[in-house]
Amino acid sequence: MYRLFFLLLASLISAQSYRFVYEYKFRPDINNKDSLVTDYMNLDTDGKKSYYSNAVKFERDSVYNIDKSYPALLKGKHYDRNLNYTIEKDYADKTINFYDKFKNVSFIITDNETPKWKMENEFKKINTMNCQKAVAEYKGRKWEAWFCKDFPVSDGPYKFSGLPGLVVSIKDSENDHTFDLIQIKKINTVNAFIPKNNKQMTNEEYRKLLKNYLFNPGDDITGMNVDSKAGKMELQLKDGYVAQFDYNELKKSGARMDDVIANKLRLTNNPLEKE
Repeated sequence: MYRLFFLLLASLISAQSYRFVYEYKFRPDINNKDSLVTDYMNLDTDGKKSYYSNAVKFERDSVYNIDKSYPALLKGKHYDRNLNYTIEKDYADKTINFYDKFKNVSFIITDNETPKWKMENEFKKINTMNCQKAVAEYKGRKWEAWFCKDFPVSDGPYKFSGLPGLVVSIKDSENDHTFDLIQIKKINTVNAFIPKNNKQMTNEEYRKLLKNYLFNPGDDITGMNVDSKAGKMELQLKDGYVAQFDYNELKKSGARMDDVIANKLRLTNNPLEKE
């Protein structure tokens, strides 16, 4: 658990950029309640726009953007494949842009739907922060959020926004997706690694892609690195994701090797946004 850094209200109001780090727990397999994944997400904001992305992905993209080193990319830390996206919120225009990549195609989905919050007369302290409860039905799920008015940022993890303060904790009624704020820190600038040419796509088209997706080694893999001494194998997919495997365990699977790889690289059947 990260140490939570608290900031004075005055410093938040000033023209500074901040990173809010959330611990994100989700169940990628709806048929297996024990399939819990824990990862960490950054919400970077300069008071005008915010960018939400996986913390490890951001770190890897930052390094790769400097030297374009493929070996360095393979040696980097790893994160869950379902968290390959970036979300951009424009506070003035009240727009939400969702960026992702499917195989070689980078795309954008513009979504202006925000939760319709109902404020509850319930209060509690979370890590010394005075929080109030709010609930909403959003994207096919019922959500319970706790927000803090001491932080004048109407934002939160994923697409959650519209409350009079920062979302500190939020979960759905089935406990399939939970977000908890664990760290706040000042950053120099807000950067996002978004492709310049993106295909416009609807949310329905995107969901259809995910639903019909089947992993195919010849179609999906663009690079491979095997270190037999270390017993590791890394695969880079066309969408930029890099997966790491135990090479010795893969060899034991024999003719089932492709199935073992496909099982690890499958996309979630329990998305945050239900159909």
